[in-house]
Amino acid sequence: MAAELAIAFLSAAGNLLVCAAVGLNRKLRTVTNYFLVSLAVADICVGAVAIPCAILTGLGLPRHNLYLCLLMLSVLIMLTQSSIFSLLAVAVERYVAIFMPFRYQVLMTSRNAVLVILTTWLLAFLIGLVPLMGWHKTPPDLGYCFFVLVVDMTYMVYFNFFACVLTPLVIMFLIYAQIFVTVKRQVRRTAAEQSGRGEGQAREAASMRREVKTATSLFLVLFLFTICWIPLHIINCFLLLCPRCPMPLELLLTAIILSHANSAVNPFLYAYTMTAFRDTFKAIFLCCRMVEDREASNIASGVDREGANVRKARRT
Repeated sequence: MAAELAIAFLSAAGNLLVCAAVGLNRKLRTVTNYFLVSLAVADICVGAVAIPCAILTGLGLPRHNLYLCLLMLSVLIMLTQSSIFSLLAVAVERYVAIFMPFRYQVLMTSRNAVLVILTTWLLAFLIGLVPLMGWHKTPPDLGYCFFVLVVDMTYMVYFNFFACVLTPLVIMFLIYAQIFVTVKRQVRRTAAEQSGRGEGQAREAASMRREVKTATSLFLVLFLFTICWIPLHIINCFLLLCPRCPMPLELLLTAIILSHANSAVNPFLYAYTMTAFRDTFKAIFLCCRMVEDREASNIASGVDREGANVRKARRT
């Protein structure tokens, strides 16, 4: 529970910082970052809503209220699905930027980005609500709200994992693989032709290197998401396909905490790999520090004035 609460705080605070950075810095208001803000909003909701719900359901609460129980258990599924769709949107946006550069400005407008984000959230909401529509287990007589006793593992494995998680992940890995192979091939060809073509080729090579750096940073976000979530889904597969196999509780809890921790790591990853985010984070912290210093100075000067008035009153 202590680990969950720490993750919840880091998820909410860190991803609020990401949203604030994009809102304050015009240079960060790109289509790619709009999708990252959608991902950050999902992670904020994980910290503020999903993890508290997970803590309660871990205690078996609420009791004797099946639909509230299913709703609380479905929240994390909705938010995870929204995160996957946001990552998929980022991958497709990078694909269009590199392979269809002349159509990018037409296809990837801010309006279209907002429409895509709204669509992804709607789809995630519908996928998460499937257990509430009837695909769930018969509730136990004692009425405890435990995940494995209420949520049907056929839904979690065949529908949620294979169809809604694994399939988009495979598509995203294929997209990034094609991006890296194509861009690196283009960089080599440009470097070979650079001596004969001059400054134009040098600019093209620099542009390609920036695309590789951006794609690498975004791929790391996808890679960490996969590393954090796949263990829990594999455990779900074991629970369904081998119900008599022993499953250590410590292993299950570790996998759950690892999946939740993914919501807290992205702000650190942006700060480490993306210069624009790092500089904006620094500016926000410096601004907050200046405000605190100014408030402290005002308090100190007020105390000094009050002390001077007291001493003056005593003399009189």
